[in-house]
Order: sequence, then structure tokens, then C-alpha cells
Amino acid sequence: MTGGHHHGHEHPVPGHAPVTGESVVPGVGPVLGWLDGTPLPRAELDRRLGALRAGPRSTALPAPGTAEDRQLTRWVAQVVLTEELCAAEAAARGLAPGGGPPVRLDQRAAVELGSIAAAAYEGSAAVRAVYEAVTADVAVTPAEAAAYRESTTRPPTGPVWRLRTPDGEFDAEPGSLPADLAEALSSAVLDQTVTAGPWTATLLARREPEPDPPGPTDGLLDAARRLAFVRWLDHSRAHRLRLVPGLEHPGDPAQPDNHHRH
Repeated sequence: MTGGHHHGHEHPVPGHAPVTGESVVPGVGPVLGWLDGTPLPRAELDRRLGALRAGPRSTALPAPGTAEDRQLTRWVAQVVLTEELCAAEAAARGLAPGGGPPVRLDQRAAVELGSIAAAAYEGSAAVRAVYEAVTADVAVTPAEAAAYRESTTRPPTGPVWRLRTPDGEFDAEPGSLPADLAEALSSAVLDQTVTAGPWTATLLARREPEPDPPGPTDGLLDAARRLAFVRWLDHSRAHRLRLVPGLEHPGDPAQPDNHHRH
């Protein structure tokens, strides 16, 4: 049978809606999918879903049996599959990731990795070890760095004045002030109070603009490494994982819950 859909092996399992299309393998039980042809037990997925349901944010989770609930199940399944794939890859590469507490990615990194890979990276030392190995040779060329700097460098701003007025102290660029007041302040010395029409202000400090430092390219290298890892992961998932019907990637346009139907 082609296509990976073995409808003959799908059995409703107590506690699970048969719509998830679970496949049961003798001696293994319900499976999450197959990695390099080996069935992965579904138990870890159910354990995590149970922990979410019992956790502090359980009230924010979708109601069981809804399309959103099935999407959550798919999302958690993909996180577990990503971790399993990286654990196998770490073993094949002779990496020893050890344990290690979960880490937190910053928002940009999480967005660039995508929510599934980011969650797996945060929670699994094996994923982090494979990330380091897969992206170790990624480099940013001088031309790429120069283009990046050019696109992100801001033109220098003008001077900033620290002023005290009857309303309090604040920083202002001369161009943002009434023209008469700006002109009077431009020739004032520090701590001098000037009045121009209805405005009175004391010049406390002048800061000249600092030249913009060259844009950092560490961020560029990090972004390039994340892109390389996502490509490796997508390729490995496509070639090494076979999914159980009902546990497809939540963004897969072919699965029924990807589009909200009203």
C-alpha cells in the first residue's frame, strides 16, 4: 500500500477519539510515527498532553475533541518527533548531549526557528547538540555582512539637549522644539535659563550624536545558523519520518483541521 495511510491498522483506543487515526503496532501499541522505519510509541505524546492538561495553563487549552485540540495534539506530536529525530542523529554522530536544564530562546530566535523547532530546542539537549553540529560550518561572507550593515545602519541623528522647564526635565532634539526657543538655546551655555516668547527652559546638557557603530554581524551568523538548521530539519523530517494519519504537521494544508470551517 502506498501513501503511508494504513487504514487497516487504525483502531480506536480507549480515551482517544478514533479521528486521530492511530496506528497500532503489535508489541509496541499505539505509535506516534516511524523514524527510519522504526515505530515510535505514542506514550510520550500522551504523557505530555496529560501534563499540559494538568498544568497551570490548562484553562487556556482548547476543549478536548475540537479541531483546535487536534491541532494542539499535532503540534506536541511534531515537537516529540523532532526530539526523537535529533536524539537518533546525536547517537549516529557520536554526540553526548547529556541532560541539561531547558533553555529559553529570545523571541527573534524562536520566530526564525518556528514554534515546533524552538520548543524542541528549548526542551531537549539532543536537539541543541545536533543544532551545534549541523550549523558548525555556517559562515557569513564579508559581502553578506556588508550588505546587512548597509541595510540596517541608521542615519546619524542630531544633537540631543537635556532641558529643564516648569513642567520638569526631558530630552529633546532641537528640531522638535519651537524655533524661537531652539535658537535661543543653541547659543546658551550649560545651566543657562533662556526665555523665548512664552517658553522658558534651562539647558542642562548637550549630547552630540555618536557615530553609529558598525552593525553587529553576530546576529547575522545566528540567523544564518538557524536557517541552516531549519533546512536540515525539514529535509530530515521529509526523508526519515513517516507520520500517523491524524498527527500530521499542524500547518500541513492537506490535513482537515488546517482550515477553520464555519
